[in-house]
Amino acid sequence: MVTFQILTPKDIKRIVPLIQELNPELDKQTIESNQKEMFGIANYRCFGLFKGDHLIGVSSGWITVRHYCGKQIEIDNVIIPLAYQSRGYGKQLIELIEQWSKEQGCQTIELNTYVTNARSHKFYFDLGFKILGFHFYKSL
Repeated sequence: MVTFQILTPKDIKRIVPLIQELNPELDKQTIESNQKEMFGIANYRCFGLFKGDHLIGVSSGWITVRHYCGKQIEIDNVIIPLAYQSRGYGKQLIELIEQWSKEQGCQTIELNTYVTNARSHKFYFDLGFKILGFHFYKSL
């Protein structure tokens, strides 16, 4: 049985290893610092999927309002550790986030995924997501 929770700053130490699995080039201190800063932003949420006491899934979420789609949740850093993948946990996490988002009045859900992560592309297509545009990035 799995449970779904909104995570808080007290969960940062549990979140870091999952974020590091998706972003191995980032050190733990950078992830902790970023996570603390994100928790300080009013429209930010961090979602956790637990199996018993063990965090087996995480996703960040940002509630926004955009002209083209209304109130939405933009999720990122959707992570199910490799040891738990292909067991339906990712699908459960997304469905629970969708349910929570509807309760918050969101009309759409949006996300970005790395171009090189082809496995995630199939996963999101299978869940009904479609490619809407390109994500551009520029370092400042």
